[in-house]
Amino acid sequence: MKNSFIAEVEFDKELSQGASNAINSCLRLKPEERITIITDNDSLEIATSLVHEIKKVGSEYSLMIIEDYVERPTTNMPKQILDDMQKSQVSIFCAQAQMGELSSRIQMTSVVNANKMRHGHMVNINKQIMMEAMRADYQKVDELSQKLIEKACRARYIRCKSKGGTDIVAEFSPKIKWLKTSGIISVDKWGNLPGGEIFTSPLNVEGLFVCDGVVGDYLCQKYGDLKETPLFIDIVDSRIKEMNCHNSYLTEEMMAYTMTDENSNRVGEFAIGTNIAISKVIGHILQDEKLPSIHIAFGHPYAEHTGADWISTTHIDCVGIDFDVWLEDEKVMENGKFLL
Repeated sequence: MKNSFIAEVEFDKELSQGASNAINSCLRLKPEERITIITDNDSLEIATSLVHEIKKVGSEYSLMIIEDYVERPTTNMPKQILDDMQKSQVSIFCAQAQMGELSSRIQMTSVVNANKMRHGHMVNINKQIMMEAMRADYQKVDELSQKLIEKACRARYIRCKSKGGTDIVAEFSPKIKWLKTSGIISVDKWGNLPGGEIFTSPLNVEGLFVCDGVVGDYLCQKYGDLKETPLFIDIVDSRIKEMNCHNSYLTEEMMAYTMTDENSNRVGEFAIGTNIAISKVIGHILQDEKLPSIHIAFGHPYAEHTGADWISTTHIDCVGIDFDVWLEDEKVMENGKFLL
């Protein structure tokens, strides 16, 4: 679809506030800048709402629909899209993930990193998220995230307990960076939209983590909210020792996923969600991992950003709910509510 025809696509005006937040608050697009929007047929209505806001700013833009260039699922991002990104200072990925496409998105974010672009990553975005988490006051989310990251950077360990049974201790190295993705996106680190988390790669994690929120990647779409069928993950020396769930299919798929390579079963990320506009799990990882809560991920530790000295080809998030959290002796969260 050519840009000139985008005006013909109707969109729900309830998307406008979230779209305006994305373009103006999160990406802070300027009239003299160029932006590439990468979308797909399933996300075109949301992409149209973003274009509507871009036109108000007056920036040059390019709308690239993945299916116009390649059959999906695809392991490679189309060259035409990667070439177009080279002309832009800002980009948005606003599309649905398909199984086996992680490598194509890594190709895209490699261009982002190499060119120091401001990039909003809206993978699996939907209308509900646009009308909930994307309506957050991102200045307030950023202020909370900053306050929390300053404390976290000084903590040698963090203790987390939940109503569902989680009881873990995570230890941290001062050599490994904490990062903030509060929704205010800079050239230093592209970020998911909606935003709202601080994260790092832990030195070590021990204990039981109960995933009673959601799991990530394509398994999220398949299994949704896990409140009724939580996944119990026993972690020893940062690696999965055992997993149990009443849903044996989920257990089997998680086992297979976390055995992909030698580090797929290793805790690569420890994160605290900070988007205070979110009050409950909706069964969608893009929003649910920003819930004021704890999530960990097995696999790739975002070594290029954290400074971790190992890698993995996989990365899968596990979100829990209703946490009490202590940064060493300071309690910063009680039953999922911040005490800061």
